[in-house]
Amino acid sequence: MRIYLAGPEVFLPDARAVGAAKKALCARLGHQGVFPLDEDGPEDWRSIAARCESMIRRCDALVANLSPFRGTGADPGTVYELGFARALGLPVRGFTADPRALRERVGTCPHGMAVEDFALAENLMLEGAIAATGGALVRLAAADPWRDPAPLEAALRQL
Repeated sequence: MRIYLAGPEVFLPDARAVGAAKKALCARLGHQGVFPLDEDGPEDWRSIAARCESMIRRCDALVANLSPFRGTGADPGTVYELGFARALGLPVRGFTADPRALRERVGTCPHGMAVEDFALAENLMLEGAIAATGGALVRLAAADPWRDPAPLEAALRQL
């Protein structure tokens, strides 16, 4: 199975090495991992977005790292990719290295808006997309949410 490996790991200084390790884990489990940086091309934002969508279209499933990134929630690009794959009818799975519930992680909103309280680790639409395709968001604490293979492995095993 070709699996798109969505996540903010692409922003790491050693992103290609991290991607290679994730792909090696996929291979060990009998899958072909596809990392967003696998294909080279123009580096303008439109080309990058089109390339990632094209790569997702050529995969059989998507696994997303939904660990909090630059704040209290998942990376918005990763969230888009998960929704895009779901809209294509692909099975989607996800994991977070922060097992706390969203409400616990966020606390109260400084703008006075409600914070959903369903004991989920992420927004209900993300967990709903994963559940609708037969999975459950993996909540597994990891000191390094970008490099620790355990949460990804648990999500891959759901496929």
